[in-house]
Amino acid sequence: MDQGENSYRLFLQGDDDGLVQIIRDYKDGLILYLNGYVQNLTTAEDLAEETFLKLALRKPRFLANSSFRTWLYAIGRNLALDYRRHNKKREISLEDSPEAILEEMDLERAYINQEEKRAVHRVMKQLKQEYREVLWLVYFEKFNYREAGRIMGRTAHSTETLAYRARRALKAKLIEEGFCYEEL
Repeated sequence: MDQGENSYRLFLQGDDDGLVQIIRDYKDGLILYLNGYVQNLTTAEDLAEETFLKLALRKPRFLANSSFRTWLYAIGRNLALDYRRHNKKREISLEDSPEAILEEMDLERAYINQEEKRAVHRVMKQLKQEYREVLWLVYFEKFNYREAGRIMGRTAHSTETLAYRARRALKAKLIEEGFCYEEL
């Protein structure tokens, strides 16, 4: 049983500190993951908040078919997909909002603290959505292929194949950018 599952169980038993701990442990990673879908940090923060509100108000059952984090990210992803479906109009670009750029940079610095990871993250934004998603889940969030596939609605094998293609595309983009590395 992982820490998130323990915290959720405490929350369901009436201890609000369990939910506070879940938010503390998963908020930043979930926001950055959702930002990959909506390309707007403020909206990603709202969707993460909605994810946690869903836990607090609806108290869905966690069946332990996956890790708690996998389950939580799948809830967030579904909310992001619903948001995109219902909000086809384009949001304000980050270039139009200097405050949003600064806020995103601060959050990225806090979450991705090594220069190499920041460079990879910056180049990842140029990749297709599904490539960004699988790379984020597998390499930044450390989900295995089965867990990432469950979040993305894919099999473990197709997720592994997608990750391979995404790594190749990322490597090509990094080479274009002049990035030097030992092995990717």
